[in-house]
Amino acid sequence: MDKSLSPAHFLRRKTPPHIVTLVLLASLSALAINVYLPSLPSMAAHFGTSTGVMGLSVGIYLGFSAVLQILIGPIGDMIGRRPVILCGTVIFCLATVGCIYAPTTGWFLIFRMLQATTAAAMVLSRAVVRDMVDDPEEAGAKIAYVTMGMAVVPMAAPAIGGFLDGILGWQANFWLLLFAGLLVLGLSYLDLGETGRRSGNTLGQQFAQYPELLTSRRFWGYCLASALGSGTFFAYLGGAPFVGSIVYDLNPQMLGLFFGAPSLGYFVGNYLTARYSARYGINNLVVLGLLFTISGVGMSLIIDSTGHDTVYTFFGFMCFVGLGNGLTIPNATAGMLSVRPHLAGTASGLGASFMIGGGAALSATSGMLLGPGTGATPLLILMELSAVIGLCSILYVIRREKQIYPG
Repeated sequence: MDKSLSPAHFLRRKTPPHIVTLVLLASLSALAINVYLPSLPSMAAHFGTSTGVMGLSVGIYLGFSAVLQILIGPIGDMIGRRPVILCGTVIFCLATVGCIYAPTTGWFLIFRMLQATTAAAMVLSRAVVRDMVDDPEEAGAKIAYVTMGMAVVPMAAPAIGGFLDGILGWQANFWLLLFAGLLVLGLSYLDLGETGRRSGNTLGQQFAQYPELLTSRRFWGYCLASALGSGTFFAYLGGAPFVGSIVYDLNPQMLGLFFGAPSLGYFVGNYLTARYSARYGINNLVVLGLLFTISGVGMSLIIDSTGHDTVYTFFGFMCFVGLGNGLTIPNATAGMLSVRPHLAGTASGLGASFMIGGGAALSATSGMLLGPGTGATPLLILMELSAVIGLCSILYVIRREKQIYPG
């Protein structure tokens, strides 16, 4: 198989996909998570409920996405990447139409849950990279290129979502998601060649291979480093709308502008991963990423504790969270997929499930911790704890590898 990502292969279905296709596949889920967040207050008014209830749409999406990813990985290994991605994107588009025309909060939350099928695109786009690249460090660099492009989406999406809400109403955000879903569906149909080798196993046999991953301490270390490192961002997703709108009194348009601050750092972090993971190793960059995250949140927490916090200090230090995630996630993902390369799809799905599931829990927890008079302090403490435990996880991986490969 030709394993290149050459532009000459663009829109040739019988070859591996172009990097543009991989970026858009990975970006669709990020757009679905971020674009409508500034609209939560106006959506609550539309459905006659509270912002907290509408905020459940974040946790529900992430939670169902986590469950799906346990299934998506093995199915992708069993029947191939392409059919799973296409099917998931079709369901996403139909569910988006349901969100637009939902008559009640309950129906909206059901359709929002079904939108999580876009997880197939996110999970398997990473498995496609691992299919095409054998070396873990090189895979980390390629995944970083994909997620570097993807970083533009959460950076721009909240600002676009806030603007659309102010001009056309909250439904405009979901029309944008429908357009994006149809674009990704068409591009995937035309350009996405099959890169995985079908295992030939039944689904039961495929699931029977989970213990091979679950008994690997290195897999768990990488998985927890990725889940807890990214957990700082998911906690931010759940708590930042409250902090921005209630603590700092931002309108949806301004909240959208400030909300994308972590994506600036995320873009830089992915660029550094793409440039230097092969030179310095994936483990070292995961450690560095988590140290950046701990430092940024720690500085924000110190300023918050002195009472000198502002909207600029809170959102400004979130850039370090993005920078840390840009270094941590692609490298930890490459590590997960390299532990058992023949189970790349399964590993990607399982790892992403823990990452998204943990993110859903942290997102919901941050929302519950915040209330009148709390300020941003509970959110910052939760984010700091998540990053510190993530750092302990990758340090364990490094220690374990020295035991397995001494010298």
